[in-house]
Amino acid sequence: MVQVTGLNIYPVKSCRGIALTQARLTETGFEHDREWLVITPEGRFLTQRERPQLAQVATAITGDQLVLRKPNGADLSVPLNMTGPEREVTIWRDKAQAFDAGDEAAAWLTEHLGKPARLVRFDKRHKRASEAKWTGGVEALNQFSDGYPWLLISQGSLDELNRRMEQPLPMNRFRPNIVVDGLPPFGEDSVDEFVAGAVRLKVVKPCDRCVVTTTDQITGERTSDEPLKALKEFRFDRNLRGVLFGQNMILTGGVGHELKVGQQFDVTAGTSKASIG
Repeated sequence: MVQVTGLNIYPVKSCRGIALTQARLTETGFEHDREWLVITPEGRFLTQRERPQLAQVATAITGDQLVLRKPNGADLSVPLNMTGPEREVTIWRDKAQAFDAGDEAAAWLTEHLGKPARLVRFDKRHKRASEAKWTGGVEALNQFSDGYPWLLISQGSLDELNRRMEQPLPMNRFRPNIVVDGLPPFGEDSVDEFVAGAVRLKVVKPCDRCVVTTTDQITGERTSDEPLKALKEFRFDRNLRGVLFGQNMILTGGVGHELKVGQQFDVTAGTSKASIG
């Protein structure tokens, strides 16, 4: 039996997430997931890779407001349906359209990060799609995720990784949208689809991990090279030339439905998505 044990959204890419008991599925991921992005004044995306202190920025959705909180200073509130000056932003090799949240938000972020930064919201009048070579030609839409609308990790995979390290790490280091229990370690590598009623989530690409996983998701500090060192010993993918942990997924059925913690998935087996060794 595979059961959902955790659901998370990250309204602002690379800022702290929100744990939910239920989450609504939209065409671009869970509702409000990675809807907002921190950028340089020139429009290039910023993440914990360059600014680990983004992990210190807590997010909340209160009524019709997105609320950001940092360790020192007043909160920032921005309307969830905010529109503003339109601008093009760059995320990896993609160009995306966004609304600028204005100078107050920019000053708030700049003070926290110590370098100029601005906040933008995804412009839903435009599309940003995952790479078709991984989705089998299915048009899978995203907002500001790295490239895919959902990331799933099994508890068994984290338990096996922690068994190989001196200091165990919490699941939040890996920033999943969905956590499941009931699979063997890295069993998600060999699943084709997770199915719950009308909801069908298809596994399409392993998640190759970066320095963000070495960042404490509360303090923003980087204190060691784990878990990347441990993962390199047994989870290095020769094709992707990186270490793997978790699986990216797309939705093939169930837009508008909700997933709930405690809900059970049926799984359909597929070939392993990882090329380990």
